[in-house]
Amino acid sequence: MAKSQIPTEEDVLNYASTITNWGRWGDEDELGTVNHIGPEQIKYASTLVREGITISCSRPISMESAPDSIASPVIHYMTGSGESSLDNTAQQLVPQQSSGDFIGMSFHGHSITHIDSLSHMFWNGKMYNNRPSSLVTTREGATKESIEVLKNGVVSRGVLIDAARSRGVDWMNPAEAIMPDELDQIAKEQNVKFRDGDILLVRTGNYKRRTEEGPRSPADGYPGLQAACIPWIHKKSIAVLGGDTVSDVFPSGYSNIRLPIHQIALPHLGLWLIDNCNLEDLASTCARINRWEFLFTIAPLRIRSGTGSPVNPIAIL
Repeated sequence: MAKSQIPTEEDVLNYASTITNWGRWGDEDELGTVNHIGPEQIKYASTLVREGITISCSRPISMESAPDSIASPVIHYMTGSGESSLDNTAQQLVPQQSSGDFIGMSFHGHSITHIDSLSHMFWNGKMYNNRPSSLVTTREGATKESIEVLKNGVVSRGVLIDAARSRGVDWMNPAEAIMPDELDQIAKEQNVKFRDGDILLVRTGNYKRRTEEGPRSPADGYPGLQAACIPWIHKKSIAVLGGDTVSDVFPSGYSNIRLPIHQIALPHLGLWLIDNCNLEDLASTCARINRWEFLFTIAPLRIRSGTGSPVNPIAIL
């Protein structure tokens, strides 16, 4: 992409005041861009179910210790198992037979598929809709804009933009950025026109690279959207953005804005983000049937005062 298309750091900082949804849906709003989804968007999305195929867009949750999960490994242990169903002394079945387990995780990061609530990121002490970040407390969690505001789930049209396929590569390299005109170009190639309330999924091939070459530290960089995409997202009325990275390209190229999509678009647009998707099965299916739009569902856990949730988003074609 031409260097002239890349906004300066000052330009990106100005997005905070020139591109904002604060007050757009009222001072009490906690839904942000999910407000773009109404009955008409849901009804239209339901018409896209034609093949009767369901596809998970989540990575499996693993207990592995890997470079991209080392800071927050998943804890999993059994509270009951089939090994206790047999009395090994008397070789008799015991009356109660069951298994159970405990799972604990810090899902924000680079390995678990999760959705960020609007209380997840702050900018100069503010979160979405001009609320003070102090409303997220150590004792009580997110007292406003918690993940529970999505208790009824999110259903809308999903659109997959397969940047890796368009570029003719298995996966994009670290720090390779996607610009707005490339999003439009790929949409044209895939015969997709964006609609208000779309859930946009962007594939860089990063998860395919991880499965074939192994995990590596996020500090090594990853591909994603350049900050110039923030006005584009706003103009297109995108309801939710998901990717097979954390959507941001890294390094961002800016000294004071490490992750512009997270730091600017989430708190100022109220943009919901799904991080670390697995888009491989969806991409191969879309390519096979030559259709890149589908019904898409997100059902976060109802974590009271949570700043997000692990999710298993489902595309239905």
